[in-house]
Amino acid sequence: MENLLTDRLGRPLRDLRISVTDRCNFRCRYCMPPEIFNKDYKFLPKTEVLTFEEITHLSKLFVDIAGVRKLRITGGEPLMRQDLPKLIHQLNEIDGVDDIAMTTNGSLIPRYAKQLKDAGLKRVTISLDCLNDEKFRYINGRNIGIDQVLHGIDAALEHDMEVKINMVVKRGMNDEDILPMAKYFKDTGVILRYIEYMDVGNSNGWKLDHVVSKEEIFDTINKEMPIEPIDPNYTGEVADRFRYKGTNHEIGIISSVTDAFCSTCSRARLSAEGKLVTCLFASKGHDLRDILRSGANDEEIATQIKNIWNHRDDRYSEERLKYTDKKEMKKIEMSHIGG
Repeated sequence: MENLLTDRLGRPLRDLRISVTDRCNFRCRYCMPPEIFNKDYKFLPKTEVLTFEEITHLSKLFVDIAGVRKLRITGGEPLMRQDLPKLIHQLNEIDGVDDIAMTTNGSLIPRYAKQLKDAGLKRVTISLDCLNDEKFRYINGRNIGIDQVLHGIDAALEHDMEVKINMVVKRGMNDEDILPMAKYFKDTGVILRYIEYMDVGNSNGWKLDHVVSKEEIFDTINKEMPIEPIDPNYTGEVADRFRYKGTNHEIGIISSVTDAFCSTCSRARLSAEGKLVTCLFASKGHDLRDILRSGANDEEIATQIKNIWNHRDDRYSEERLKYTDKKEMKKIEMSHIGG
């Protein structure tokens, strides 16, 4: 089935990323700094968060009207949401959904791996920014050791889920861990992806000189373990793919800052409180929850979704330098819309 919706720049809507909670058991310093997301921080009350039935209803509409085939569950930390496997099962029952994945910090996977697999979860992307235990405890802001995440990776693999690792690289924080991470995961069957440090939200104190570029990441690895580019799996794939020469072992680099891929972005995000967000760096979303709860029929909701996407012209990463000095520009925090 072809996509039925395109935005003002001709980009289709292919993927829906669904945040199921704004809460997390980590306080990673580039996402939910502990100084801000402390005990006094006001998270969303339960009544404002979409129910599983509402998420499933809206997801079906995205599949039916836009041809969305890929769903990704995000957070916050999605496994903080009670009974999450129940939602994955419901989404897996939608006719036309080909792929359900989840982004997670991995720490809770051992507890839920079997339930998640049985519910239809095929892939997990696990955030892991270094292998040094002391540094990892500092980065996650909760003194959680590295073994907890490594056990999560093992549990996902043991239940036949495809695993990718996302490493956010921030200069002065973990840039010296680029090569150790590559060496550790090279022969494991797990695809490691490096992510340039991005200015998502406003709480992480992002500065351009904190960014380690795709070129620098590539050179760091290539000097010791030669790598070569390989073709993308599909149009709009966010990671540039590489393999170690003479092998089929793959790594990736996501370069939202120095080599933006806005022109092929086909992702929409549904926030935990039911807002449709058309760009990771957006200042606001479009409320679908209140429309749904008002008793609107599917045709009315579908019309709203179509209008939002048809008018989309976001390309923040291509225009970033226009905004980096504008301190007054507020963006949605990543904990509300996932990655």
